[in-house]
Amino acid sequence: MQWKICGLKDPANMVSILEKVQPHYVGLIFYSGSPRFAGTLAPQELPAFPAQTKKVGVFVNSSAAAIGELVARYNLQLLQLHGSESPEVCYHIRQQTQLPIIKAFAVGQTFDFSQLAAYEQVVDFFLFDTKGSNHGGNGVVFNWELLQQYAFSTPFFLSGGIGIEHAEAIAKLQLPQLHAIDVNSRFETAPGIKNVSLLCEFKTQLCL
Repeated sequence: MQWKICGLKDPANMVSILEKVQPHYVGLIFYSGSPRFAGTLAPQELPAFPAQTKKVGVFVNSSAAAIGELVARYNLQLLQLHGSESPEVCYHIRQQTQLPIIKAFAVGQTFDFSQLAAYEQVVDFFLFDTKGSNHGGNGVVFNWELLQQYAFSTPFFLSGGIGIEHAEAIAKLQLPQLHAIDVNSRFETAPGIKNVSLLCEFKTQLCL
């Protein structure tokens, strides 16, 4: 199982995470409504990413043109679409950028998995986050039992309020298409600043 640390915006914090934690993915949020907005960073402020860590750009209902500009500016390697993007929009963005697409869905007390069928051929991963007032970073876990209903072949990321206290439960999950764990707000000292020691402990507990 792989893992993603999302919502980084401080270059020094990124350096520590890339060197000491070495996640498989790091998410940079390019949604101005987020307290973890990374779009004010100059590209030269970002540290060099090692080959084992992919740079993910997170977007909410952005146009293909706007995304393409940021892909070129920040040398993004994957795109996470965290809004209400249709299958047609996802296909267009993937064709325009030639990058893998992670399509996020908010999960409440119930979830209609049938809506995913239209996305299966146009995205590379799904991401399941907790439904809340924000586009991610709500700090609340949804009922993972719902994922037992997942019957598609597309691999997915599990997100939404995951903290170090969930390590044991994650290790016991029997979800064949679970590709990666996505952590964010529960490992922060401030929005966009992660606790490196806590991340290292989480990594050790999950043997990531």
